Amino acid sequence: MPYAWRSSTCFQEREESWNSSFHLSLSNTAITIYTDGSCHTQHRIGGWALLLFIGEEKIVLSGIELDTTHNRMELTAVIKAVEYAQEMYPKAILHIISDSQYVIGLKERKEKLSGAGFITKKGNEIQNADLVQRLLLLEEQVAITFTKIKAHQRQGAIVNHNIEVDKLSRKIVRDAVAATGC
Repeated sequence: MPYAWRSSTCFQEREESWNSSFHLSLSNTAITIYTDGSCHTQHRIGGWALLLFIGEEKIVLSGIELDTTHNRMELTAVIKAVEYAQEMYPKAILHIISDSQYVIGLKERKEKLSGAGFITKKGNEIQNADLVQRLLLLEEQVAITFTKIKAHQRQGAIVNHNIEVDKLSRKIVRDAVAATGC
Protein backbone atom coordinates (compact mmCIF):
# COMPACT_ATOMS: atom_id res chain seq x y z
CA MET A 1 0.00 0.00 0.00
CA PRO A 2 1.66 3.30 -0.99
CA TYR A 3 2.30 5.89 1.67
CA ALA A 4 2.87 9.38 0.31
CA TRP A 5 5.61 11.59 1.67
CA ARG A 6 6.10 15.17 0.65
CA SER A 7 9.35 15.10 -1.29
CA SER A 8 9.94 11.50 -2.22
CA THR A 9 8.40 8.39 -3.60
CA CYS A 10 7.63 6.12 -0.69
CA PHE A 11 6.35 2.59 -0.36
CA GLN A 12 5.01 0.88 2.69
CA GLU A 13 4.68 -2.85 3.23
CA ARG A 14 3.17 -4.68 6.15
CA GLU A 15 4.10 -8.24 6.85
CA GLU A 16 1.05 -8.76 9.04
CA SER A 17 -2.46 -7.38 8.91
CA TRP A 18 -3.36 -4.90 11.59
CA ASN A 19 -6.19 -2.97 13.13
CA SER A 20 -5.44 0.77 12.98
CA SER A 21 -7.68 1.68 15.92
CA PHE A 22 -5.73 -0.78 18.08
CA HIS A 23 -2.36 0.64 17.00
CA LEU A 24 -3.40 4.25 17.39
CA SER A 25 -4.49 3.56 20.97
CA LEU A 26 -1.10 2.18 22.02
CA SER A 27 0.81 4.35 24.44
CA ASN A 28 4.38 4.12 25.69
CA THR A 29 4.94 1.27 23.27
CA ALA A 30 8.53 0.42 22.45
CA ILE A 31 9.30 0.46 18.74
CA THR A 32 12.60 -0.71 17.27
CA ILE A 33 13.58 0.84 13.95
CA TYR A 34 16.47 0.03 11.61
CA THR A 35 17.30 2.74 9.06
CA ASP A 36 19.66 3.14 6.14
CA GLY A 37 20.22 5.39 3.18
CA SER A 38 22.15 4.97 -0.03
CA CYS A 39 23.08 7.16 -2.97
CA HIS A 40 24.58 6.78 -6.42
CA THR A 41 27.01 9.65 -6.20
CA GLN A 42 27.47 10.16 -9.95
CA HIS A 43 23.74 10.29 -10.71
CA ARG A 44 22.78 11.79 -7.34
CA ILE A 45 19.88 9.33 -7.06
CA GLY A 46 19.22 8.21 -3.52
CA GLY A 47 17.15 5.70 -1.67
CA TRP A 48 16.24 5.32 1.95
CA ALA A 49 14.62 2.45 3.83
CA LEU A 50 13.52 1.54 7.30
CA LEU A 51 12.24 -1.48 9.14
CA LEU A 52 9.91 -0.68 12.01
CA PHE A 53 9.19 -3.43 14.54
CA ILE A 54 6.31 -3.13 16.95
CA GLY A 55 5.65 -6.37 18.76
CA GLU A 56 5.58 -9.11 16.14
CA GLU A 57 4.66 -6.71 13.36
CA LYS A 58 7.22 -5.54 10.81
CA ILE A 59 6.58 -2.41 8.73
CA VAL A 60 8.84 -1.52 5.79
CA LEU A 61 9.00 2.04 4.46
CA SER A 62 11.25 3.18 1.65
CA GLY A 63 11.63 5.98 -0.85
CA ILE A 64 13.61 7.54 -3.66
CA GLU A 65 14.96 11.05 -4.01
CA LEU A 66 16.75 12.80 -6.82
CA ASP A 67 19.61 15.30 -6.58
CA THR A 68 20.67 14.05 -3.19
CA THR A 69 23.61 12.71 -1.19
CA HIS A 70 24.32 9.69 0.97
CA ASN A 71 24.08 11.68 4.22
CA ARG A 72 20.76 13.21 3.14
CA MET A 73 19.41 9.71 2.61
CA GLU A 74 20.65 8.54 6.02
CA LEU A 75 18.94 11.55 7.64
CA THR A 76 15.79 11.10 5.58
CA ALA A 77 15.41 7.47 6.65
CA VAL A 78 15.51 8.44 10.33
CA ILE A 79 13.19 11.43 9.86
CA LYS A 80 10.64 9.34 7.96
CA ALA A 81 10.80 6.69 10.69
CA VAL A 82 10.18 9.21 13.47
CA GLU A 83 7.43 11.01 11.54
CA TYR A 84 5.66 7.74 10.75
CA ALA A 85 5.90 6.51 14.35
CA GLN A 86 4.79 9.89 15.67
CA GLU A 87 1.71 9.80 13.42
CA MET A 88 0.75 6.16 13.99
CA TYR A 89 1.95 5.63 17.59
CA PRO A 90 2.03 9.12 19.16
CA LYS A 91 3.34 8.11 22.58
CA ALA A 92 5.72 5.38 21.49
CA ILE A 93 9.29 5.16 22.69
CA LEU A 94 11.59 4.77 19.69
CA HIS A 95 14.85 2.86 19.54
CA ILE A 96 16.58 3.71 16.26
CA ILE A 97 19.44 1.55 15.06
CA SER A 98 21.65 2.98 12.32
CA ASP A 99 25.09 2.45 10.86
CA SER A 100 25.46 6.20 10.26
CA GLN A 101 27.79 7.88 12.73
CA TYR A 102 26.74 11.17 11.09
CA VAL A 103 23.11 10.67 12.17
CA ILE A 104 23.84 9.06 15.54
CA GLY A 105 26.24 11.86 16.52
CA LEU A 106 23.87 14.75 15.82
CA LYS A 107 22.30 14.66 19.27
CA GLU A 108 25.72 15.13 20.89
CA ARG A 109 26.49 18.05 18.57
CA LYS A 110 23.10 19.75 18.96
CA GLU A 111 24.24 22.55 21.27
CA LYS A 112 27.26 23.38 19.14
CA LEU A 113 25.26 23.32 15.89
CA SER A 114 22.34 25.36 17.17
CA GLY A 115 24.64 27.75 19.04
CA ALA A 116 26.38 28.51 15.76
CA GLY A 117 23.05 28.93 14.00
CA PHE A 118 23.87 25.90 11.83
CA ILE A 119 26.61 27.99 10.21
CA THR A 120 30.20 26.79 9.66
CA LYS A 121 33.26 28.72 10.81
CA LYS A 122 33.61 29.95 7.23
CA GLY A 123 30.13 31.49 7.41
CA ASN A 124 28.33 28.93 5.25
CA GLU A 125 25.24 26.97 6.23
CA ILE A 126 26.13 23.43 7.31
CA GLN A 127 25.38 20.70 4.82
CA ASN A 128 21.87 19.27 5.16
CA ALA A 129 20.87 22.01 7.60
CA ASP A 130 17.20 21.57 6.76
CA LEU A 131 17.23 17.87 7.62
CA VAL A 132 19.52 18.27 10.63
CA GLN A 133 17.20 20.91 12.09
CA ARG A 134 14.14 18.76 11.37
CA LEU A 135 15.64 15.72 13.10
CA LEU A 136 16.78 17.72 16.11
CA LEU A 137 13.28 19.19 16.44
CA LEU A 138 11.72 15.73 16.24
CA GLU A 139 14.09 14.53 18.97
CA GLU A 140 12.59 17.19 21.25
CA GLN A 141 9.06 15.91 20.57
CA VAL A 142 9.56 12.15 20.69
CA ALA A 143 11.34 9.80 23.10
CA ILE A 144 14.21 8.44 20.99
CA THR A 145 17.32 6.45 21.78
CA PHE A 146 19.93 5.79 19.12
CA THR A 147 22.25 2.83 18.75
CA LYS A 148 25.18 2.78 16.35
CA ILE A 149 25.67 -0.55 14.61
CA LYS A 150 28.58 -1.58 12.41
CA ALA A 151 27.76 -1.43 8.72
CA HIS A 152 27.86 -4.39 6.37
CA GLN A 153 28.30 -7.09 8.98
CA ARG A 154 27.88 -10.68 7.90
CA GLN A 155 24.64 -12.45 8.56
CA GLY A 156 25.12 -14.54 11.69
CA ALA A 157 22.92 -16.82 13.73
CA ILE A 158 21.01 -13.77 14.91
CA VAL A 159 18.86 -12.02 12.32
CA ASN A 160 20.66 -8.85 11.31
CA HIS A 161 18.03 -6.35 10.24
CA ASN A 162 20.73 -3.80 9.41
CA ILE A 163 21.81 -6.00 6.50
CA GLU A 164 18.21 -6.23 5.31
CA VAL A 165 17.63 -2.47 5.37
CA ASP A 166 21.03 -1.85 3.75
CA LYS A 167 20.22 -4.23 0.89
CA LEU A 168 16.81 -2.62 0.44
CA SER A 169 18.16 0.95 0.26
CA ARG A 170 20.88 -0.10 -2.21
CA LYS A 171 18.36 -2.00 -4.36
CA ILE A 172 16.14 1.09 -4.52
CA VAL A 173 19.07 3.10 -5.84
CA ARG A 174 20.13 0.42 -8.35
CA ASP A 175 16.57 0.09 -9.68
CA ALA A 176 16.16 3.87 -9.94
CA VAL A 177 19.46 4.26 -11.82
CA ALA A 178 18.54 1.39 -14.15
CA ALA A 179 15.16 3.02 -14.83
CA THR A 180 16.91 6.17 -16.04
CA GLY A 181 18.83 4.12 -18.62
CA CYS A 182 22.21 5.29 -17.33
